Amino acid sequence: MEKKIGKNVSSGAEKVETVEKENKITAASVDAKPAKKSVKKQSAKKPAAKAGAKKSFAKDKRQEAAKRKENAAAEKRVARAKARAAKKEKKLMARAELKQKKLEKKAELKEKKLQKRAALAQKRADRKAKKIERRAALKEKRTERRAEKIARREMLRSESKAEKQKRIAREKKERIALKRQKQESRDKAREQKLQARKAAHERKARDRKHKREQKTERRKHAPGFGGWLAAVISLGVTCLALATVVTAGSFRMNDMNMDAASGYRSTLFEMVSVSEELDNNLGKLRISSGANEQRKLLTDVLVETALMESALERIPVDAATGTDISAFVNKTGSYARTLLSKLAAGKTLTQTEKNTIAYLYNVNSKLYGELNNLATHMTEKEFMAFIEGKQGAVSDKFGEIGQGTLAQPEDTVDAPFSGEGNVGENRLNGLEEVTSSRAEELVKEYLNSYHIREVKMTGETTCRDAECFNFVLTDENGVEIFAQISKKGGKLMFFDTYEVCEQKNFDLETSDTLAREFLAGLGIKNVEAVWLSDAGMVADITYVSADNGVRAYPDMIRVRVCESRGRVVGMDAKGYLVNYAERNLEAGISRSEAQSCLSGDLQPYEANLALIPVDGKEVLAYEFACAYGEEEYIVYVDANTGDEVQVYRVRNSANGRYLR
Repeated sequence: MEKKIGKNVSSGAEKVETVEKENKITAASVDAKPAKKSVKKQSAKKPAAKAGAKKSFAKDKRQEAAKRKENAAAEKRVARAKARAAKKEKKLMARAELKQKKLEKKAELKEKKLQKRAALAQKRADRKAKKIERRAALKEKRTERRAEKIARREMLRSESKAEKQKRIAREKKERIALKRQKQESRDKAREQKLQARKAAHERKARDRKHKREQKTERRKHAPGFGGWLAAVISLGVTCLALATVVTAGSFRMNDMNMDAASGYRSTLFEMVSVSEELDNNLGKLRISSGANEQRKLLTDVLVETALMESALERIPVDAATGTDISAFVNKTGSYARTLLSKLAAGKTLTQTEKNTIAYLYNVNSKLYGELNNLATHMTEKEFMAFIEGKQGAVSDKFGEIGQGTLAQPEDTVDAPFSGEGNVGENRLNGLEEVTSSRAEELVKEYLNSYHIREVKMTGETTCRDAECFNFVLTDENGVEIFAQISKKGGKLMFFDTYEVCEQKNFDLETSDTLAREFLAGLGIKNVEAVWLSDAGMVADITYVSADNGVRAYPDMIRVRVCESRGRVVGMDAKGYLVNYAERNLEAGISRSEAQSCLSGDLQPYEANLALIPVDGKEVLAYEFACAYGEEEYIVYVDANTGDEVQVYRVRNSANGRYLR
C-alpha cells in the first residue's frame, strides 16, 4: 500500500487524501465479512485470531505514524511553498516600487527641464523686450536731440546780439556747475578712500598694540631658570648697547632728531588732512536741510575736531598760538555737540545757527588754506628751526593762523525769524493741483504789467515744503525774470529779475506803497511791514499777516523794490503761502505783565502782539522794541508764560539795518 501511495500521489496533500481513502476502503471490507465465519474461526482457532489482531493493530499504528509523518512533511512543504511565493511576491513588489520611483524621478526631471526651458524662454523674451525698449528709448532720444538741434538752430538764427551774450553766459554757468559737480564727486570719492585708509591704519595700529601687550604679558609670566637666564642675557645686551651708544652717540642723536622731525612733519600733514575733511563737512552742513544728513555731518565734525585737538597737542607751537587754534577747535566741537543734542530732541536748526555754521566754515577754510600752504612750501631748514623752538617763517605762519581763528561770527539775519520755513500744517496741500500749461497762463497773468515777450518753462523743483514749476520770462527790453508757480493752487511763490538799479528816485515810503499794490494784485492785502532795509538802490521790505492786530511772523513775505525805476523786482512769498490761516489767538497775560518780565535796564518804546516760530511751533508772544543807551534790541516774551523766548540786537551798516 505504501508503494501504491508513492506511485499515484504527486504532492503531500494528495498523498494524505489517498491514504485516508484506502484506510476507509480497508475498514469497509473488513466490516463486510460474515460474522458467523469470524465466530467460527475464532472458536476453532482462538490462538490464531489473537495473533492476527495483534498484527492488525501494529499495522494500523504504523499506518497512523506514516500518516502523521506524511502530514507533517506535507505541511512543511506547503509552508515552504508559501514562503517562496511570499518572497517572490515581495521581490515583485520591490521591483514594481523601484520602477515606480524611476518613473516618478524621470517625470520630475522632465518637469524640471520643462520649467528650465520655460524660464530660459522667459528670460530670452525679457531680454528681447528690454532690448526693444532700449532701442525705442535711444530712437526717441535721438529724435529729441534732433528736434533740440533744429530748435537750437532756429533760435540761433533769430537771436539778437544781447540774447547771444546772455545765452553764452548761461551756458558757461551750466558748464561750470557741471564741472563743480564732477569735482565734488571726485572729492567725495577721494575722501572715502582717505577714510578707508585711515581706518586701515588705525586697525593695524590697534593690532600692533595688542600684540605688544600680549608679548609683555607673556614676559611677565615667564617662570624659573629660563627667566633668570633671559634677565642675564638682557643685562649683557644692555651693557653692549650702552657701550655702542657711548662709542657712536652723535650718530644716534642725529637719527633721533630726524625721527622727531619726521614725526612733527607727519603731524602737520595730519592737521592738513583733518582740516580739509572739516572744511568739506562744514561746507555741506551750511547748505544741508535734512535732519538725518545734518546729524551725520555734525557727528563727523565732532570726531574731526577731536582729531585736530590731538594733533595740535603734538606740534611744538607756542602757548598763545596753540591756545588760539585750540579755542577755535574746541568751540567748533562744542557747537557741533550742542546742535546734535537739539536735533536729537526733534528740533530744527534756525537761521542764526546756520549763520554760525557758515562762520565756522569760513574760519576753518582759512585755517586749512594756511596749513596746506605751510606744509607745501616750507623748507627743511625752516622746519628744523621751528622744531628747535627758534623764531622763523614757520612759527610766524602759525602765529598768523592763530590770529585768523579769532574772527567773530557774523550770525546775522536781515529780518526777525527769516528763513524759518513751514510751521505746522502746510496750507498748500489742501489746494487743487494745476498743470504746467495752466501754470504758464497764471505766471503771465501775475506778471502782466512787465510786458512779457517770451515764457519758457525750465523744469520743476521742490522749494521749502512746496513743489513748483520754474519759468524764465523775458520782457520787451530783454530783461530775464525767474519765477516759480506752486503746483498746488498755482500761486506765485517766488520771482526775481536780473535788473540793474543805478539811481535812487524813490524813497522807502514810496517803495512800501508800490510793494503793497503789487501784493494786492496777487490777492494779498491784510499785511504789515515789520522790517524795512535800504541797501543800495533796492528797498528790501518784509511783510507779515496782521489779522486782529497780531503780527504772524510765520506768514512772511519778502519784497524787493528797485528805487531807480519804481517797480517790484523780486518777491518771496513761500512762508505766507504755506503757513497763512485764520487763527483764534488769546494772550494769557497782559502787555504790562509781559513788560514787567523784561530786564530793568531796557526801555521799551514799542510793543506788539506777535505770533513767532519757536522750534517748529507757533508761539504767541509780545514783541518789545527796546533801547539800551544808544543801542536797540527786539525782545520777545511768551504771552502765556512770561518767559523770554528770543532776543535780537539791531545793528546798522552801510548796507542797511540787520539783526544779530
